[in-house]
Amino acid sequence: MKRLPLIASALAVAGLFTACQTAPPSRFPAAQATLGSVVRLDPAIDQLLPAGAQMEVLGSGFNWSEGPIWISAEKAVFFSDVPENVVYRWKPSSGVQVAFKPSGYTGSVPRGGEPGSNGLTTDKQGRLLLCQHGDRQIARREKDGRFTALATNYQGKRFNSPNDLVVKSNGDIYFTDPPYGLEKNNADPKKEIPFNGVYRLQPDGKVTLLTDSLTFPNGIAFSPDEKLLYVAVSDGNNPVIMAYDVQPGGLIANGRVFFDANPLKKPGAKGSPDGLKVDKSGNLWATGPGGVLVISPAGKHLGTLATGEATANCAFGDDGYTLYITADMHFVRIRTNVKGCGFK
Repeated sequence: MKRLPLIASALAVAGLFTACQTAPPSRFPAAQATLGSVVRLDPAIDQLLPAGAQMEVLGSGFNWSEGPIWISAEKAVFFSDVPENVVYRWKPSSGVQVAFKPSGYTGSVPRGGEPGSNGLTTDKQGRLLLCQHGDRQIARREKDGRFTALATNYQGKRFNSPNDLVVKSNGDIYFTDPPYGLEKNNADPKKEIPFNGVYRLQPDGKVTLLTDSLTFPNGIAFSPDEKLLYVAVSDGNNPVIMAYDVQPGGLIANGRVFFDANPLKKPGAKGSPDGLKVDKSGNLWATGPGGVLVISPAGKHLGTLATGEATANCAFGDDGYTLYITADMHFVRIRTNVKGCGFK
């Protein structure tokens, strides 16, 4: 049963935190509602998260929140509600509001499943890019609200449902294409590509298949030096995060398991490898069983932001020291001691 969107506007934050390069604030105002807990498994986590750090609830009541991205020009976070076909905007002054709808399916024939946008990011010009499940494409949203299709197919066959994406410094877009946006997933008769791939889209429109060997490729991210590409595999039978060497020409090679989440599959540990973000020190902030897993560049599990919910994705924002998290029906944030990639 779908939950009707009910925005917890009373939880909206009154203002942004002051940017600080060396010692960011360690806690949020005590009046804010919090979610879950921080599980510290290794002393190294204390260098990444302040003592007493908590996940602060900014909004609740969503159907399935996904794909947050900080838009610096608007000083706001945008995120998807995939089943509801909507993108929300959160700003400290106004809380959570509908940014636009539809977000991922613009057709006129009613459909079920997960039709909306999923992963969001920005291009080098700061324009919003979307993985559109229902329209089965990578798209850019223009200033007038129109969507411009950037990639719709591979070798003439429509994508399944692009899920998450990341932009390389040269402008190439790397994205995953599992079947989650198709109403019957892999068994959907509308599925035209027999595999679930990972692709590269170049600025000239050329689409290159990078790998077709993953069962359910999902979240995707680069290491800070862009020498590694990480891909989360949301396979309930084998939940892992893969790492690939990025070749000089932009293709990938030497795929191997970077992190095995199978041992984390326990009663009450909801979720599977999904969204990925990387901080400036190369640590992965990866959603998975139990919440957001904090993983060192060497693949060591340092701790978990235990949301208590199936957690979809996360993104750094503000001055780079805040991690925003979409956890099922909730939208939350937590302060960190380390900046996300892309923040000066």
